[in-house]
This record gives sequence, C-alpha cells and structure tokens, in this order.
Amino acid sequence: MDRLQAMRVLVKVADSGNFARAARELNMSPPAVTRAIASLEELTGARLFLRSTRSVKPTAPGSRYIEDCRRILADISEAEASAGGLHATPSGLLTVTAPVLFGQIYIMPLLTSFLTQHPAVTGRVLLLDRVVNLLEEGIDVALRIGNLPDSGYTAIKVGSVRRVICGAPSYFEQHSIPKVPADLVNHIIIANTGSSAPIDWRFGQSTKVGFSLQPRLFCNTGEAAISAAVSGWGLASALSYQVARAVGEGRLQIVLSDHEERPIPIHVMHVEGRHISAKTRAFVDHLVEHLRADRHVQAAA
Repeated sequence: MDRLQAMRVLVKVADSGNFARAARELNMSPPAVTRAIASLEELTGARLFLRSTRSVKPTAPGSRYIEDCRRILADISEAEASAGGLHATPSGLLTVTAPVLFGQIYIMPLLTSFLTQHPAVTGRVLLLDRVVNLLEEGIDVALRIGNLPDSGYTAIKVGSVRRVICGAPSYFEQHSIPKVPADLVNHIIIANTGSSAPIDWRFGQSTKVGFSLQPRLFCNTGEAAISAAVSGWGLASALSYQVARAVGEGRLQIVLSDHEERPIPIHVMHVEGRHISAKTRAFVDHLVEHLRADRHVQAAA
C-alpha cells in the first residue's frame, strides 16, 4: 500500500474510532487496515493509536501526525481539483464558526444567501462563544472579534465594534445619567457573567481605568443582560453590534461614550494554504464584501 493511501486509512480510523468500522467504510479488509497503520507506525517510529477491545484513540504523537496527514491530503485534493478545472466551482461542505449573537445576526443571513447562490455547497455552522481551533475542528472560515495572536491563519479585517454601556430611557427617567465612569457605583448594574463575583468594567483608550462594581443581577448570556437593560431595570455592558437595533429603535441609550476603550477589531479567518478551496475563497469574499458595507460593523468609523 502506498503512503498516501495509508494516510487516508489513518485519518479514517481516527474519524471512526474503530478499525473494523474504518475497514467497512473504505471497503477494505480489517487486516489491510491494520497493516496500513502498522506501516505508518514503523515509518514514523511512533505509536499512533491506543487500542482497546471497543475503540482506538490517537496518542499525542498520533494526533499531531493525523492533523499533518489531513493537511497533506487536503492539499493534494485541492491541487487535483485545480488541475481538473474544478477549483473555480464552489462545492462540498463549508464549515463556519462565529460568536453566538454575531453569528445569529450577521453570519446566518450571509451564509444562507451564499448557499442559495451556490447549490453545490452544503453549510455547517458552529456558533460558539469560545475560541475554536480551526484545524482540530475542521473549520473552513471563522469570524473572530478581538485582537488576534500570531498564527498560521489568514486574517482579513472587516470592521470593528465598541464596548458600550447602555440603559433604557425609562431607567434614566428614574436615575441620573452617569457622566464619568465613577458614577456607575450609584447605579443598578447588570452583569453578563455566570459568576456572582464583582465585575470590572474598564474605560479609556490611552490611560485605562477600571471600576470594580457589585451587580444586582447576574446573567450567563449577553442576550439576557441586554433584555434586562431594555426592560429599564439597570445598566448593561455590551458590544455595539449587539445593541445596535435597540439603540436605533430608541429602546436603549448609550452612555459614557467619551470614556470607551479602543474599538475591538473583527476579522474573517481561514487556514492559509497554497490551494484555498473555491468554496472557502468565495465565502470569504462574500463575507468581506457585505460586512465591510454594514455600518454597525464599522463602529470605529
């Protein structure tokens, strides 16, 4: 068996978690699958799987090698598609991740419109308020809000948002409008956190100032905190895009805007490679065009 085919077997075993299942899916005999893995273990000098009677799990060296094999096989597939003229036609499974609320407001409409334009593409969405490893979780395109660490990914800035403090007009009818951050100690604070500990809201662009506050209400989602603020119960901290509609409709009012921190960048990211797939290239272009045209994603302008 050649090395590339052995790599395909390796990836299939890792995905299925079972030698026999991988053999069935590859239309191979179980002994042939076992020999393929053994050949790679001999070649690398490392044990690639921990075997039990029910399943197999990659070892630490095995996990790294499996991801390397995925990249190699993907590059080969893209090179073959490009040579065959398929590179220009978006097709296949497109996996996208974004923060939950941003994904619901912006990414879902853009993805569904993209799928309508490209019927050969199937979409998969992971809306998560955590940083996702693009390689480990098979992500094609990610939307990230925040400053990015150095990585091997391609990142395209599409805009920025602000961290704002807001409350409902009905709240300000009963309470004074804070003029400086220190005034917040006299206000009812709504926290977006699962913890009941004091929170630290920070202000200022050149010289940062933080204020430790004792919230009266703790929410484990941004949506819940914003909803409580809209009801007129207290003040909440949110990203500008999260409250843009409520502010535009007059249901929320932003305060302390002169004391905000620097705008937070928004990037569209994908795994860098010589042969970026047609589906990824087309969807990245789609996102960049529409997000840069949205005024709520251009908060620093």
